[in-house]
Amino acid sequence: MARPVVGIIGNTDLLHGDYPAYTGGRMNAEAVAEVSGCMPLLIPAHPNFVSVDELMASCDGFLFTGGRPNVHPEEYGETETEAHGVFDRCRDAVTLPLIRACVEAGQPFLGICRGFQEVNVAMGGTLYPEIRDLPGRMNHRMPPDGTVDEKFALRHLVHLTPDGVFARLLGAHEVMTNTLHGQGIKHAGARIVIDGHAPDGTPEALYVDGAKGFTLSVQWHPEFRAGEDPVSRPLFEAFGSAVRAFAAQRNRRVEPA
Repeated sequence: MARPVVGIIGNTDLLHGDYPAYTGGRMNAEAVAEVSGCMPLLIPAHPNFVSVDELMASCDGFLFTGGRPNVHPEEYGETETEAHGVFDRCRDAVTLPLIRACVEAGQPFLGICRGFQEVNVAMGGTLYPEIRDLPGRMNHRMPPDGTVDEKFALRHLVHLTPDGVFARLLGAHEVMTNTLHGQGIKHAGARIVIDGHAPDGTPEALYVDGAKGFTLSVQWHPEFRAGEDPVSRPLFEAFGSAVRAFAAQRNRRVEPA
């Protein structure tokens, strides 16, 4: 039987500094294929190329990936500043309405880093442009030097809500994660439940309250060694189970009587 399809949101990129491309990290595809048990499909996140309706009809679930560009602050009612960094307005135009449509339809998604922030903004939340500039906050950014293993190394605890959704899934109230982000949640959007925090209070795990489908999203990068990490593996396994259940339900609806 064909595996259910997970659309992986691609990022706008320039290969070798001058060749326009849509790219997606191999780690994301590996996690979806090998841990979630689904077929990964890279999505060019541009509203001229794809529509929300087409994506939802073609994919059974979505992975909202990390990425260097940030959500544009106009999407949450704030003015652009230098601290907000670089943007991908085309990705914003695809992902934000897609998230809202998935919440409404019960179509599963998993948000990672920028994707975590997109879920909050899509539901009406706001972001801080630079976490490390806030009093009492640690530097959550990726280390500028070192190997990939060093950059994605576990760096801080995440405290999960006792008996919350993440604590039940992961079987713990504290987990160790990596951290490779500059921005973070300022105000949670409507129906956004913050279910885990870093020791400095930065939101790290969320879901959409009352959503019919899987909406778990994290600020860290669980795709790194997802098959080995005791925190990442159950997250991707649960996502895969949700995608398969959605695909099976959809297939039953379209079967002839």
